[in-house]
Amino acid sequence: MLTATLSGCGDGSPAKPDADAVAAAKAANTRMETESFHSSGTTTAFAGGKQEMWSDPVQGLHVEVTGGVLGAIYCKDGTAYTSADLFAAALRQRGQQITVPAELRSAYVTTKAEGGCATYFKIAETGHRVEGKDRTVAGKRTEAMEVGDGMTDDLYFIDDEEQRLLLLESKRDGKKSTTTYDSFGQKFTITIPASEQTLTVDAFRRRVTK
Repeated sequence: MLTATLSGCGDGSPAKPDADAVAAAKAANTRMETESFHSSGTTTAFAGGKQEMWSDPVQGLHVEVTGGVLGAIYCKDGTAYTSADLFAAALRQRGQQITVPAELRSAYVTTKAEGGCATYFKIAETGHRVEGKDRTVAGKRTEAMEVGDGMTDDLYFIDDEEQRLLLLESKRDGKKSTTTYDSFGQKFTITIPASEQTLTVDAFRRRVTK
């Protein structure tokens, strides 16, 4: 799924998730779903790709992807809006050769965000603590928590005082990405694409050149 790939968040689980890790993930997820924040870093979705995200519990979520691929994603009330170029790039990664016509370059493809908009940043509550990897991040002591299934590996660093996610290190198929989280509680302006800018997946497929 494009959303999970871009965020770097995994849904795999180790054999025995432990209670401390589950509690830490739940606490951090609650903070992230109820407090605005910003994040930035690299992505394993596209070679040389970088991403920046702004999230607000009322306004929704905005992701900007740069590097080898340019595009944006918005999400609000469980609906994701992916810019046509970025949506096409994700399809090309799966072997579908398509070309976005000029009149669709400013359009957004709407899809249902499985698990809601929090899927872009939510920590899977199936991990385990890795005390040997605890470290200081941005001057704050964090606890390390790992979620992996053998094919993916996500290492989260959660502030043990304020229970905020501060750093995520991910591995996908030999690729690595790092994401930092900051600006908690700050004000952002997020403008969801207007209805006239959007189209469904079926409508998009009908209008692209194969």
